[in-house]
Amino acid sequence: MCGIVGYVGRRQAQEILLSGLEKLEYRGYDSAGISVVSGDRMDSVRAVGNLSALRDAVERRDGEDGAGVAVAVKPATTGIGHTRWATHGRVTEENAHPHFDSDDRVHVVVNGIVENYMALKQELIAEGAVFTSETDVEVIAHLVSRHLDEDGLIGAVRRTYQRLRGHYAFVAACAEEPDVLVAARKECPLVIGRGGNEQFVASGIPAFLAHTRSVQMPDDGDIVVLRPDDVEFLDSSGKSIDRPLEEITWDAEAAEKSGFETFMLKEIHEQPEAIAETIADRTLHEDSVDLGDLGTIDEEFLSNCRRVIIVACGTSYHAGLIGRYVIEQWARIPVEMDVASEYRYRNPVVGPGDLVVGITQSGETADTLAAMRLARSRGAKVLAITNVMGSQVTRDADGVLYTRAGLEIGVAATKTFVSQVACMYLLGLKLGEVTGMLAVEQRRHLIAELKQLPHLLEELLGNVSEVIDRTAQQHHEAEFFLYLGRHVGLAVCLEGALKLKEISYIATDAYAAGEMKHGPIALLDDNTPVVCVATESPVIEKVVSNMQEVRARGAHLIAIATDGDDTVAPHAEETIYVPRTDWMLQPILAVVPLQLLAYRIARLRGLNVDQPRNLAKTVTVE
Repeated sequence: MCGIVGYVGRRQAQEILLSGLEKLEYRGYDSAGISVVSGDRMDSVRAVGNLSALRDAVERRDGEDGAGVAVAVKPATTGIGHTRWATHGRVTEENAHPHFDSDDRVHVVVNGIVENYMALKQELIAEGAVFTSETDVEVIAHLVSRHLDEDGLIGAVRRTYQRLRGHYAFVAACAEEPDVLVAARKECPLVIGRGGNEQFVASGIPAFLAHTRSVQMPDDGDIVVLRPDDVEFLDSSGKSIDRPLEEITWDAEAAEKSGFETFMLKEIHEQPEAIAETIADRTLHEDSVDLGDLGTIDEEFLSNCRRVIIVACGTSYHAGLIGRYVIEQWARIPVEMDVASEYRYRNPVVGPGDLVVGITQSGETADTLAAMRLARSRGAKVLAITNVMGSQVTRDADGVLYTRAGLEIGVAATKTFVSQVACMYLLGLKLGEVTGMLAVEQRRHLIAELKQLPHLLEELLGNVSEVIDRTAQQHHEAEFFLYLGRHVGLAVCLEGALKLKEISYIATDAYAAGEMKHGPIALLDDNTPVVCVATESPVIEKVVSNMQEVRARGAHLIAIATDGDDTVAPHAEETIYVPRTDWMLQPILAVVPLQLLAYRIARLRGLNVDQPRNLAKTVTVE
C-alpha cells in the first residue's frame, strides 16, 4: 500500500513531492523519502515515521549548506517521493525509499513485490553491486543502472521490466538525464498527471490534484516517459502507444476516494491489492510460507505448540473463527476461539506451551489487549495480528504478523477483514508445515491457490454488480434478515450479517444452519430474506438440505455458491456465484457479495455507510 509521487517540470520539485506524499497519507505507511536531481547528482532524504519526520530531516539537510550527502537543492525541478509500508525488511531509514544503485546514479521508488529478487540480487552481487537495504525492490535500481550506459534511462527501465516477476509499479530518475522520469506498471496502481510545462506520476490522483485534473492511466506492461513538455507511453518492446486523456471532476475528498462514491466502496474494491500485499513476500516459495521475524515465537515453539487460543472482537473475531477451522484442519492442533471481552473475565486456563493469537485491526482494541496481557502474564506466547505498525498491541506481544491492508477509513471493516483471514491462512500453513501434518503437495496446492486470490477477487468484483443490485432492490425494505452457513461458511455468515447490521440498521441474525430447527426457524415467513453461504465444501449436501427447509417455510432465499456448482441454484430465488478455489479459501471470496449486498441496501435506504451511527473505528474502552 505504498505511495509514489514523481514530478518533472519547471518548478521546484521538493515541496511538490512533499505535499504530494501528504495527500497519500491515507494509504498508510511507516517511513518516507524523496530524491531530487540536483545539478549533476541525485540527492536523497529519508526518514522513519510520518511525513513530519521527513520534513524535519529535509530542513536539517537544507541547513547543512552543502556539507551533507543529501542536501535538497532548491532549483531542482525533477524528483521522486515515496511512503513505505514495510514488507521485505525492517522499518529503518536504510529500507526506506528511494533506493539507489552502488554508484548512486539511479534512484527508484517502488510499490509492490519483486518475487524473483533473490536470484537477481545474487546475480548483481556477483557483478560487484553493493546492496544497502534488506528490501526486495533495491534490485530495480541496480538493474536499471546496469543498462544505463548502453540503453539510456528509457531502455534501461524497459530491459529491467523484462527481468522482473511479481506485481509492482516503479519510477526511476537519474542525474545524467535530469529532465526525464521513467515509470513502469504491472498490477499495481499508477496514474499520470498532465500539466502545461510539467508532468506528474503517482500511485493515486490526490497526489497531484492541486496542480492538474488531466490524467492518463497506464495499462499493465506500459513504460511511461515523462518530460516537462510531454509524456510518451511505450509497450515492453519500445513501441509507442496511445492512452486516452481524461479530465477529473472530483473534489479533494472524492479524489481520496479514487472516484468511488464512498470510502467503504473504495475499500471493498481495494481488497485484491490488500490480499496481494499481505501474502506476496510470504509466499515466494512453492511449498512453504515465510512469516518473517515473529520475535520469540520461533519454529521450534510452533512445532511443539500444544494449543492455539484466538481472542478478538467483532469482525476480527470472525476472521479468527475461520482461523480455528484452518489450523485444526491443516495442523491438527486444538484451537479455542473466544470473544476477548469474555476471555479476560473468565479466569481462563492458559499457560506455557499455549499460543494465544490476538487479532485487532487497530492494535488498540481494549478488550483484546487485556486478554492478551492476561494470557502472557500466565506464561503463554502471544502473537498479534494487526494492521497498524507501532500500535499498542505490537508492544504487548511476543511476535507480530502485519496484515498490510493500508489505512481503512470506513468504520465497517472490509479489506482489513480479508487481510486478517489471509494471515490466518498463512499461520495455518506454517503450523501445518512445522508440525508435519500438511504434506508438501498439499502445501504447494494451497499456496498456489492462495496466490490466485487477488486475481479471483478482481474477477468477482468485475462481475457481481448486476446481481447484487437486483437483490438489493428486491429486499432493501425488509426489516429482518437471517444468515445461515456451516463450517467456514458460518464465519462468513456472521461477518455478512454484521455488515448489514452496522450500515443498514436492519435487524439481522446469523446461525449455524444445523441449529435452525432449534429456534430460528420460528422467525421465517414469506417476508423473510434468508442469505445462505453454500459454497462447495464437504458439508454442501447438509447446507442444501437446510436451504430446502427454508424454502418450505416460504422465505426468500439468496445463496452464495461456487461457480460451476449446479446443486444450489434450484433451491434459491437468487444465486450469486463466486470463483472456484480450494474450499477452505472460499471465505475470502464468499464474503465480498455480502459486503456489497449490505452496502447497496444501506445506500438504497439513504444511509451514511462510512460513518454509521453509534459506531467508532477503534474501540479503545471496554
